[in-house]
Amino acid sequence: MNILLCPLSDPGYLYPAIAVGLELERRQDTVSVLARSSAAPVLGQAGLAFLSSAEYGGRWSFSVNRWYTEGLGQYRATLRAAREVAADVLVTSVLCHGALLAAETLDIPVVVLGLAAHLWHYEAGGEDEPWSVAPRGWRSRVALSSYRQARAQAGLPERKPRSAGNFPLNGNALLLRGDPVLEYPGAVLPERVYHVGPCFWEPRPDPETLDPVLAHIDRVGKPTVYVHLGRVFGGTSPWPRLNAAFADGPFQAVVEQGRSANPQPAPGADLLVVRKPWMRPLIDRAGLVLTSGTSAPVLGALLHGRPIGVSPSGSEQPLLADACVRAGVAFRIANDATAGASALLRSAWQDTGMRARAGELGRRLARAGGPARAADIIQSMAAGHPAGAPGVSAHPRRAGISS
Repeated sequence: MNILLCPLSDPGYLYPAIAVGLELERRQDTVSVLARSSAAPVLGQAGLAFLSSAEYGGRWSFSVNRWYTEGLGQYRATLRAAREVAADVLVTSVLCHGALLAAETLDIPVVVLGLAAHLWHYEAGGEDEPWSVAPRGWRSRVALSSYRQARAQAGLPERKPRSAGNFPLNGNALLLRGDPVLEYPGAVLPERVYHVGPCFWEPRPDPETLDPVLAHIDRVGKPTVYVHLGRVFGGTSPWPRLNAAFADGPFQAVVEQGRSANPQPAPGADLLVVRKPWMRPLIDRAGLVLTSGTSAPVLGALLHGRPIGVSPSGSEQPLLADACVRAGVAFRIANDATAGASALLRSAWQDTGMRARAGELGRRLARAGGPARAADIIQSMAAGHPAGAPGVSAHPRRAGISS
């Protein structure tokens, strides 16, 4: 079976796809990955076949920063690459409208590898979910408008979804990397939306790069907090609260800069700023994780049983942050909080109930199957069977019910 992975090339999207691709290769499928040139070294380390999107006419087509402008280029690049490898199925990311359209043109299935929680509108329920936290209807309309624009640019006829169950952005199956407890209580997921659990993969850390970070942690000697900064969508800078929390306090922090810019650690604050393609060794050394609420650090923290401090800014961050607080595995840190920040961290560190709940949810996520569960569904789709066919058990559709 020939499978073309065409995820967004940013690590938060690329790494889960690599985890699934490696499982599919283990099952003797032929896997190719269409991605930006920046992904070549990572894919080389993973051992997956790399196809440069630039060589297929889509240099920027798999950049998360350009998802709303590159639909046509992504469509053309995916179409060419899929034909070249004779793909039986495509596996892509949320917001990859061009890949969805290419699968439609080729008349092959497409499976969407989603985030830790569902972004779009539910099939039913969830009417009392705060709009300010999860504007699902608005988000669905905006994304669908971009999808329709890409359809028109590609010369494809308009397609009107009749219900959430055949929402075109879900593809033939949408795979969520979280747990049902992270959905809004009582809401019903659309058909063909499945919780598969974390699909965790990251590059192997180079000892020459990792060892100095670990040596710094040991030299400072304070309990460690791992901080993973997400994109700030025109909101408040995280640096005033980080400086307040880690200046002359009982903790030190390793701060992954991620997609954020302009780090501003104060002199004397116990803050080590890094930019690394991996997080597992650092979360392993930490007792607490602070994040804006993006999927990768949230799932990484839970898999290690670490409580989470959330300070969401925009995009899907408020939705997942709220879900973690609701599940009792996270606490909020106001974006403009400075006074009492160190005391808040101390209280969270000592909260044995929250730590126990994080550990329990992490163990459940680890048992969910992750790449194996995702591979089951992808292979079922490629073979022309619905994802709920015998041998591919369906997870509960009602949110808040764990499996």
